Amino acid sequence: MPLPVIDKPLTLTVSNSHSIDPNEPIAALGGLTPTKEGRVAALRRRSSMVRDKWATKMEFLLAVVGYAVDLGNIWRYNVLEVQKSTGFDDLGGVKTSMAVCLLAVFTMVYFALWKGPQSSGKIVWVTATAPYVILSILLVRGLLLPGAQNGLYYYITPDFEKLKDPAVWSAAATQIFFSLGPGFGVLLALSSYNDFNNNCYRPFIPFEWLPFQVVGEHDASLIFIVYPQALATMDYSCFWSLIFFIMLITLGIDSTFAGIEAFITGFCDESRFLTKNRKWFVLVICIIYYFLSFPAISYGGQFVIPFLDEYGVSLSVLFIVTCEMIAVCWFYGIDQFSKDIRAMLGFYPGIYWRVCWTCSPVFISLIFLMTVYNSSFKPIQMASYTFPWWSVILGWFLRLISVLAIPGFAIIYLLSGSGSISERFRWAITPQQRRNSATSLAADPTQIIDSSLLDPVHTLTPV
Repeated sequence: MPLPVIDKPLTLTVSNSHSIDPNEPIAALGGLTPTKEGRVAALRRRSSMVRDKWATKMEFLLAVVGYAVDLGNIWRYNVLEVQKSTGFDDLGGVKTSMAVCLLAVFTMVYFALWKGPQSSGKIVWVTATAPYVILSILLVRGLLLPGAQNGLYYYITPDFEKLKDPAVWSAAATQIFFSLGPGFGVLLALSSYNDFNNNCYRPFIPFEWLPFQVVGEHDASLIFIVYPQALATMDYSCFWSLIFFIMLITLGIDSTFAGIEAFITGFCDESRFLTKNRKWFVLVICIIYYFLSFPAISYGGQFVIPFLDEYGVSLSVLFIVTCEMIAVCWFYGIDQFSKDIRAMLGFYPGIYWRVCWTCSPVFISLIFLMTVYNSSFKPIQMASYTFPWWSVILGWFLRLISVLAIPGFAIIYLLSGSGSISERFRWAITPQQRRNSATSLAADPTQIIDSSLLDPVHTLTPV
């Protein structure tokens, strides 16, 4: 590491020399003859007149130390202790303090989920609303800072050249999924606890800005270094930092138990035994999730998070949503879907919604194909570190295993039918109105919950 060590004192030296014009005559500096002693004395007097001085050498030393040992170094070497991991193939073990914190998080998640909506419904009043109260406070405070208009101008100024990059369209589509929550199964699970005739239009306006998840940046240092450094420059920085990290905690917990709830709901809907023993089932799931999270809280967790960010979400979610949109909008049909909505709400959806539902599969499919075309088959490059070659194979395996249920279930569906292959295929893509239409179940909505009343082979259950 010789270059940073040399660069810092060199920068200090060059910055000091800028206060003196080398072309200025010696006489102008103090009227002295151009002798060595006279020039040195003149330069000293000139420097003392235009620049302040450190009171002691210790002040200078502490200032340099404070610059060198910044928050970034503390985060990397004291919090993450990245020096104990050499890369993605050597995570270096689990960090004990992080394991304890994670245990506390999953303890809170368990007590939020063990009774279902009866417990989580009360907690979301705090975890879902507190971040927006805090964000509103930080927004008002930020607008009052000097130069706030520069940040706003940068934020609202579009760069239309970016629209030529297919990666931007893919990132924008993925951002929509993170912001609004479709494709993860969470909205289906949470909405399944509503009454059959619940009017989703009425509570829409107050909560239209509430996202289900917050997008994790590629580098977590943005949250733990950049934002705290910005907050530290404000008055009452301790207060702003406190509410900022409270916001992060509530956002993380809220997103965590919403995601786990979707997983739990799918199993409980298929098993009366798990429904009756929900608290024990939730406990087992939380324990499994806890141990599966260990790679992310290891000393090499800084390599695991970018890996999951690259391979764990975008392409898989795009594929799932594409299949879902095609199945509902084209195979099931907009007309039948509109009838189902009428059975629930009492009126047909407007022409705007029906046009959007008809066209959406086309746009989603194009974005998915562009994402596949632009997918990189090279190892992830993170600063000066390159992931091992086998990480690409592991990443694509992770992508495939999360979507294999779709073609796998389709194959089972075809093999379980009768007749020729063409007859089975035609029967498979034809909606079974008696089984799948909400219209036929409107008179007895409890049948939707009781999966034992439905055909286990020919009933499509969202995962």
